[in-house]
Formats: sequence, C-alpha cells, structure tokens
Amino acid sequence: MEQGAKTVDARATLMASEAREAADAVRRLLAANASTLETLGETLRANPPKLVVTCARGSSDHAATYGKYLIETLVGVPVASAAPSVASIFGAPVARGDFLCIAISQSGRSPDLLETVRTQKAAGAHVVALVNDEGSPLAGMADTLIGLKAGPETSVAATKSYIASLAALAAVVAAWSGDAALGEALAALPAGLEQARELNWNAARDALLDARNLFVIGRGYSLGIAQEAALKFKETCGLHAEAFSAAEVRHGPMAIVGEGFPVLGFATSDAAGDSVREAAVEFAGRDARVCLADARAGEAATLPTIAGHPAVEPILMVQSFYLMTNALAVARGFDPDRPQHLRKVTETR
Repeated sequence: MEQGAKTVDARATLMASEAREAADAVRRLLAANASTLETLGETLRANPPKLVVTCARGSSDHAATYGKYLIETLVGVPVASAAPSVASIFGAPVARGDFLCIAISQSGRSPDLLETVRTQKAAGAHVVALVNDEGSPLAGMADTLIGLKAGPETSVAATKSYIASLAALAAVVAAWSGDAALGEALAALPAGLEQARELNWNAARDALLDARNLFVIGRGYSLGIAQEAALKFKETCGLHAEAFSAAEVRHGPMAIVGEGFPVLGFATSDAAGDSVREAAVEFAGRDARVCLADARAGEAATLPTIAGHPAVEPILMVQSFYLMTNALAVARGFDPDRPQHLRKVTETR
C-alpha cells in the first residue's frame, strides 16, 4: 500500500488546491453560460424531447447519474446512459428519434465518447456538451456548448471539473423546468461550496485509515456522488470501495456488512435520504463502522453537512468529501496527485 509518499503535505497537493477552487469555477460557469442556458431552456420547453441520452465515462458518468435523477424527477423525461462501445466497438447505428444527447467530459477527447456523440447526432439528437476544454473535438460537435469554466485541472483525480459538471446539469434542469427554488439554490451554491470546504470530516478520515474495503451508499440525487466517492477511494487511497443505492444494497450486498465493516453514507434531506438514514441505522446496529453525511442533521451530523435544496446538497457534500479523501490518501501513504497506472486523459476506444 505504501508508495513513498508519506512526506506529502495534504494541504499542498494539487488535488486539495483544485478542489478548493470549485466555488470560483461554479461562479464562472453560471455567469458565462447564463444566456446559453436560458436559450436552451426555452428550446426544450417549446420542443421537449421524448428521451435524454447521456454520454460519459468515469467521474463524468457519475455526474450523468446525478443528471438522470434531476431530469426524471423535475422534468419527467426518461434518461438513458449510452454504452460507448456500441458505437466505437460494434459500429452500431442509432435509430432516428426526437431526443436530447448530453455529453459530459473534462477533456472532450476520448475517441469512444466522440464516436458515440457522432452516432447520436447523426440520428437527429440535439447535442448538449458539458466540457471543460472548449477547444476540444467534443465542443466542436455540440449544438449547445456549456463550458465548465473549471480552468486547468492538473491532478489526475478530477475534483473541480466534477463539481462544475454537477452544477451545469442542475443549471440545465433549472432552465428547462423553470424551477425557481432550484434556480435560487444554484445562485447560492458558490457561497455554499466555500462553506462546505471548511467543514471537518476528520471522522471519516480516521475511520478509514486502516480500511481495506467499504460500501458507499446514496439514493436519488446522492447516488452519483456515492459512485464518485467509491472511484476516488480507489484512485487516490488504494482502497477498494463499492457504491450502492440504499435500496439496492439490501438485495444481497448487505450480507457482508458486520462488525467493523466501514460504510460511508450520503443522505439528502428528502425521502431518498430517509432510505440512506435507515440503512445507516441498520448497519450501525450490526456494529459496522458507519460515517454519515446527513443533510437533515446538518452540521451536527457525524460528517457535518449543509442543508438546503435536496438537489444541491450532494454537490456540497462532495466538496467536503474531496478534501477529506485527499487527507486520507496522504495519511495512508499515497500521493493523490499521482495515482499508479493512471493518467489525466484516458483515451478509451
């Protein structure tokens, strides 16, 4: 497990520095894309698609999970995730239809993602690209380009670009649905991120210091954040983690949760969060090592959390999570900026 990185200062890593820039990135994102989002919202209300297809991999695909719940709960249009290999490996065409394609990428350069977007566009989809590199091939293919405005991200582990992707998806849905409460929550998000980055999540760092495996659970708006958390544990901490819905974890996986087994939960303040809270109580009753970010408990939770609009709470949670994970990686002897066997842009085919 040790990689000779014990002398790394957790406060000085690129991962920590870039994660702390998320508030400014979201400010830039919302300001720079205000007109584009308004126009897109008007277009989608006037001609609502029958289906939304998301195209993404890795952290961006976890953002897409978050977007799926936003769109299906606040707009009511079904959302499906495209399997990139269908286009890049199988070369299969897409049946023509009235649908929206949302492509999410930090680099906008992965060949399989680009091929998938090409097939969606050829089938008549309106392509919305959420991309950080606005000079990328993906940006050039977009019918609607939403620049993430995260700025350069050097650490292999994506942080601020992921948070910007979540904010961009929430902004698209707010513009499409006309949901005033979500719009107000987005306007307050940068200030909330500044507050969230100062919250003390040392309880999770300490609980996971000697862990080998853990479950990360969420539900609804927080499921995509649970998926991202599990990935970051693997990437930066050498820690095997699996993400589950608080409902899905009951269908078999929970059988291995017993005394000392680590569980990290992300509970929003809505009914979906109730499911996460119920699972956390059950696991704690088995003497599992449970750490819970609970928006209903707010800053009194085991992992202090900012309460607000349920759709925005997970974005605030992942801001706190990133800084905790960075510290955990260093404490476990890893350099979170230089994970083994990984590079910043993964060009899958």
